[in-house]
Amino acid sequence: MLMLVDAPGLWYRSFFALPSSMRGPDGQQINAVRGFCDGLATLVRRFRPTHLACAVDNDWRPQWRVDLLPSYKAHRVAAEGGEEEPDALPPQVDIIHALLRAYGLATVGADGYEADDVLATLSAAADMPTTVVTGDRDLFQLVNDAAAVTVTYLGKGIAKAEEFDDAAVASKHGVKAEDYVAYSVLRGDPSDGLAGVPGVGEKTAAKLIHTHGDVDGVIAAASGHSNSMSPRIRSAVRDSTDYLRAAVRVVTTVADIALPPVDTTIPAAPTDSEELARLGEEYGLGSSIKRLTAALWPQE
Repeated sequence: MLMLVDAPGLWYRSFFALPSSMRGPDGQQINAVRGFCDGLATLVRRFRPTHLACAVDNDWRPQWRVDLLPSYKAHRVAAEGGEEEPDALPPQVDIIHALLRAYGLATVGADGYEADDVLATLSAAADMPTTVVTGDRDLFQLVNDAAAVTVTYLGKGIAKAEEFDDAAVASKHGVKAEDYVAYSVLRGDPSDGLAGVPGVGEKTAAKLIHTHGDVDGVIAAASGHSNSMSPRIRSAVRDSTDYLRAAVRVVTTVADIALPPVDTTIPAAPTDSEELARLGEEYGLGSSIKRLTAALWPQE
């Protein structure tokens, strides 16, 4: 089994979920590192993958997406440019990268693309059952029963992570996974700067998709005289046509990035045990390293 991890999502979640009082011997804040390692250990114990890769953002807000929809993640842009993030997080991200290298676990990014696009590309190319671990609901679009791709959603925390196949997505949101992008852009998502269509919430979005198939179908119906929409919704869709067409392209992940060859096989042992020991001692990570090591290589 292949487990694909939205690494930025996991370390952000860990940073905000765990107390900042978690410190290493030199006072370095390590809550994101500890949470990342412990969370990954929990997931590995649950799924027992033979293959694993962590996707990262080489570009958290690609210009091509901003050109399509200027509001995309605009509220997260720092005053000096770049992504607004706590000062204590970037040094911890460097430690996480060092740990992943020492373990020999694949870390994959692509210039001009987000981690979501890397996850989409890797899952599309997978030749084994795959689960995509993320806290981003938009990645429900990657669920594919025929290709044995599920999404493990961390919305309720790692211990309560929910695995979604197509039936679970439909049960939870009222639409198939293949329709999730349309559902998302219709109802909107403030966390990504997606305005949505005024007056369209989750239930109305699902109903519009069931009735009209996709965003193009909804737009066409709104331009006609369909009795399936109230005048208010028809007017709102017409007024939102430019947004809807752009947002679909922005939210749809790119599943054909030209990635270099990636060996996702979990090695038989850490590739650099000495570096793991050094990192554990320098940052006070011994217990977390021990837990992740035990999860990756359980004693028979």
